[in-house]
Amino acid sequence: MRRATARDVAETAGVSVATVSRVINAATGVNPETAAKVHAAIAELGYRPNGVGRSLKTASSRLIGVLIPTLSNPVFAEAVDGIAEGVADGGYSLLFAASDYRREAESRSIETLLRYRVDGLILTVADAADSRILDLLDTAEIPYVLAYNPAGAHRRPTVTVDNRAAGALVANRLVELGHRRLGMIAGRLPDSDRARARHQGFAEAAAAAGLPLPLLAEVPFTRPELEPVLAGIFAAPDPPTALFCSNDMLAIATIGVLTGLGIAVPGEVSVVGFDGIAIGTHLHPTLATVVQPSRELGRTAARQLLRRLGGEAAVAPVILPHALRHGASLGPAPKSGRSGASASVPPVSSPEIRTSTP
Repeated sequence: MRRATARDVAETAGVSVATVSRVINAATGVNPETAAKVHAAIAELGYRPNGVGRSLKTASSRLIGVLIPTLSNPVFAEAVDGIAEGVADGGYSLLFAASDYRREAESRSIETLLRYRVDGLILTVADAADSRILDLLDTAEIPYVLAYNPAGAHRRPTVTVDNRAAGALVANRLVELGHRRLGMIAGRLPDSDRARARHQGFAEAAAAAGLPLPLLAEVPFTRPELEPVLAGIFAAPDPPTALFCSNDMLAIATIGVLTGLGIAVPGEVSVVGFDGIAIGTHLHPTLATVVQPSRELGRTAARQLLRRLGGEAAVAPVILPHALRHGASLGPAPKSGRSGASASVPPVSSPEIRTSTP
């Protein structure tokens, strides 16, 4: 069967080949409607741009491409350190890219890494089960290993922790401490399958304990505006007595905003994070969090990729252990509920913020 070309895509989408090229390379000047037509034609025809479609077996660059959501979160920096250690013995160097939690940036960044003829890739993507770029990598037989993305029916090679079980662990501990009104502050769930799995486990465990579904507040991963969200939550009747945050950076920011609103942590509200970054142990109060072994996760992903580059088949997902680290931000439920009336900042509506129950 003949492989689809850029000209085929152009004819199907009703545009020029130059427009197809601009869309593939994420150039400016293409309106969203036209870009959508091009992407639809690419999906319909199974077109693979040269950057992805070429085989990497003909030559070795001794380069490994690494894609992470952001370097501003120390958890990913720790993983990168582990990756560097893992590939060092093989004589490889690393090329980095960050997606800023945007799917379109994932595809563009991976294309860029492939243009540098990397031998393989270590990736953290928004959704490992629904990823056009991973589909293309699979079709092109380009070696890659996922880092942090949950294992699942997709059966793609990944090194991770059991995010769902970790979310349940947090909920169960809060229940043991007497909390009955739970909430979760999360980055936008469509942007992170890790956050979705943590929320799922958290909500399931709360339901199993006979509690109402936890309040869910979704905010952007980058530059979240937490103050209006938290002010709105705690100005309402019967606010949560405990908040689970989908990562430590959100948890640290949450504690800061709550303190500014005059809400005591953990006296009135307990806060638990996820990741186990070192800075959490130096805060006041120290941060309670789920610790995942990020450096070991990076090392393991690198070793798995080197095995694939050596000709071994992809192995089953590797699940590393996690643990709940207790900190001073976690305490028993307050004996009297907070009315919420003293929250000093009124809720502000924003298209960047959604507060809902699942």
